Amino acid sequence: MLKATIDADIFKESIEAVSALVTESRLHIDENGMSTRAVDTANVAMVSMQLKKEAFESFSATKYELGMDIAKMKNIFSMMGKGGLLSLELPEDGHKLRVSFEGYRYSITLLDPNTIRKDPNIPNIDLPGKVVLPGSDLNNAIKAAAVVSDKIALGIEPATSTFYMAAEGDTDNIRREFGKSEVNFINGAECRSLFSLDYLKDMGKVMSRAEEVELNLGIDHPAKFSFYIAGGNGHVEYLLAPRIEAD
Repeated sequence: MLKATIDADIFKESIEAVSALVTESRLHIDENGMSTRAVDTANVAMVSMQLKKEAFESFSATKYELGMDIAKMKNIFSMMGKGGLLSLELPEDGHKLRVSFEGYRYSITLLDPNTIRKDPNIPNIDLPGKVVLPGSDLNNAIKAAAVVSDKIALGIEPATSTFYMAAEGDTDNIRREFGKSEVNFINGAECRSLFSLDYLKDMGKVMSRAEEVELNLGIDHPAKFSFYIAGGNGHVEYLLAPRIEAD
């Protein structure tokens, strides 16, 4: 049903991308690779992750849906060193996933997919603002904002073609502006939305490793963060709902 080998760092990165928002998800596998889409328990954020078969050293699979304990997988992979190959094998009975690396052999009991929330639908929303910037720059600004507040405003000022991230606390505030020369792309659509830093901090740790992150914004609309992993053979997308403040 599944027999594959993959660079351990690539698979670890894909699991960490999902674990930033959820502790369990439905993993879909077929002859083209694997994917998952899940929403957090508060219905505030959604993650989509795809790994093409080209991301693997070897890959053979038939179509199947399995329940993955993401938190358990993350804990297992936290023991792993850098580099090396990881083997995945799912026998025909589909009850346990066999994971082998560095001489260790795990037999991980899978969750019943029927006990996990169904894949969420991707909302059809218009996000006219777009900026593309290094993931490390995005994460650094998120970490800086978290020092003074629990929320952050993301926006684009069309007059100056500037992307900004601003946070205000009870006594302190911070603002980071990115001009045209500091980003890979920016358009002139006016947008501004407020978001919870509790979510962005976890997402930022994953995005910090991305060479570039595409961010789509609107006015008091969700934000979409998308980036590639696995040398371009994998893709992650986060969708984060805005935090609406009372007047």
